[in-house]
Amino acid sequence: MELKQSLIEHYKFPHNQGTLKEATHIIEEGNQSCGDLIKLYLIVANSTIADVKFKGLGCAISIASTSLLTDYIKGKSLEEIKKLDSQIVFDLLGTKVSPGRLKCALLPLEALKKI
Repeated sequence: MELKQSLIEHYKFPHNQGTLKEATHIIEEGNQSCGDLIKLYLIVANSTIADVKFKGLGCAISIASTSLLTDYIKGKSLEEIKKLDSQIVFDLLGTKVSPGRLKCALLPLEALKKI
């Protein structure tokens, strides 16, 4: 699978990378099969994602997926977050994900479902 240029950019220069000292939620999720690990820092105010940052170690797909998904969820309500499914991640990635990389791509979504 050849990665799209935008995914490579999100991997090399991820959006929303960092931490939030005033986070109301901190969620960690890992992929034991490959060692990917992300930690989300969220500020939830009035049942809305006011801000989000992440720290992560992993492959290009997991980091790019987390970068794209954190961009997408800013300003979304918790009710909207609960309705997210894997299709939104695939739409954001804009490319097919091989079966061996599905867990990598869906790692940030799995973390968000823990809110």
